[in-house]
Amino acid sequence: MTQPESIERKAEGWPDWSILIVDDEAGMQNFLLKTLAPRCHFVMSAGSAEEGAEWLTSHHVDLIILDISLPGKNGVAWLKELRENGFAGQVIMITAFAELDTAIEALRAGASDFILKPFRVPQILNSVKQCVERARLQRENFVLRRSQPHASPDQLPLVGPSPTMQRLRTALARLAQVHSNVLLQGESGTGKELVARAIHAGSPRAQAPFVAVSCAAMSAELLERELFGHAKGAFAGAAQAREGLYRYAQGGTLFLDEVSELPMPVQARLLRAIDEQNIHPVGSEQKVPVNVRIIASTTRNLADRVSQGQFRDDLYFRLKVVDLELPPLRQHTEDIPALVTHFMAALVPELGLPAIQLEPEQVTYLQSYAWPGNCRELRNLIERSLILGELNVSALYPGKSTHPADPGGRTTLIAGTTDLHTLEKQHIQAVLASVGGDKTRAAHLLGVSRRTLERRVAEWHLS
Repeated sequence: MTQPESIERKAEGWPDWSILIVDDEAGMQNFLLKTLAPRCHFVMSAGSAEEGAEWLTSHHVDLIILDISLPGKNGVAWLKELRENGFAGQVIMITAFAELDTAIEALRAGASDFILKPFRVPQILNSVKQCVERARLQRENFVLRRSQPHASPDQLPLVGPSPTMQRLRTALARLAQVHSNVLLQGESGTGKELVARAIHAGSPRAQAPFVAVSCAAMSAELLERELFGHAKGAFAGAAQAREGLYRYAQGGTLFLDEVSELPMPVQARLLRAIDEQNIHPVGSEQKVPVNVRIIASTTRNLADRVSQGQFRDDLYFRLKVVDLELPPLRQHTEDIPALVTHFMAALVPELGLPAIQLEPEQVTYLQSYAWPGNCRELRNLIERSLILGELNVSALYPGKSTHPADPGGRTTLIAGTTDLHTLEKQHIQAVLASVGGDKTRAAHLLGVSRRTLERRVAEWHLS
């Protein structure tokens, strides 16, 4: 077995891939090593399928260049075995025998390409590039199937002329140009995921995947497998090995939404991944190299979680290389007119409904509201208003007395209440009552997640 060569990539546009060459001809091994080592991250070689299998027990491999004719187990038989055991990487089959049946058998076994010997440098480089593109498309499809639906770019919350928004845009422009991890903190509905996407879109990583993971939506075991992948047989039902979302974000950005909810075992794995720049799939000792920027978000004060022993302090400082607090809408209400116009322009063609006109008094009314659901709640209000054909603010301030800023008397405000915390509590109570206690529907009307609503209900001991 030849010792692997690890050479820094010299050619632009080549991936951080690990390649295994399996061929019993020393001349072919040397030719491929010299061709690929300067371009790829890590290149190793073996003279038989059995030696190649030894490499795979301890090394992650993205691509195997495999000769069909080998001593012992032949290349096609080993390829079938690899696929049965869950190997998901690319495989280029090479052979000196131009037999159609052999080529068909290799492709049916799971080969990505088939090349006849002798071949020149451009042929093998072109085949590798095709494998890179195929892997990229597979990765994007995987991510799209598993990612949560997200807002389109026209909904990025960077709208408004206020000094607050100007400072935010300046900060995001600077953050986009570096590779440092970022921690986004702020209330629900302030647009943390959309800000993360804006950072990614303006960064050198923009052409690589943006992978969003909800840390609060899965159990510890499922989250661990989703993030880091797993080996075949790692748990009951693991019929095949699978790469995780961390690896699928290779070269791009991994967005950890509600990172404060990460279970302690997953926190330990994440810390190790950040420090070592590689991950270990569940049930495997194999090291998988990763090059990923992490942007994390939380609606909770993460420093408080650390002091309470619910979040690792070492992980907190790894994530908080740059800490960005997203302001609630009530702190920059001068942006509400611009946000209303923006949401209207985005929703009118989507809903196929005419725009509505807001009177100055109605805009003033909107600016007087506390917006516990922030920009998401405002967007939901505009959507409901377009459907109803007029500004629908009847749920914002339910109570007994008419709000002075609403001359039409359609919207009411709880008399004598000015404290924002009390207003928020009463508003949530009223919305829950209006939907018969249906928390899912109430959360949608409020423009917050169900988890956030349940947390508020628990804090205030509401039924």
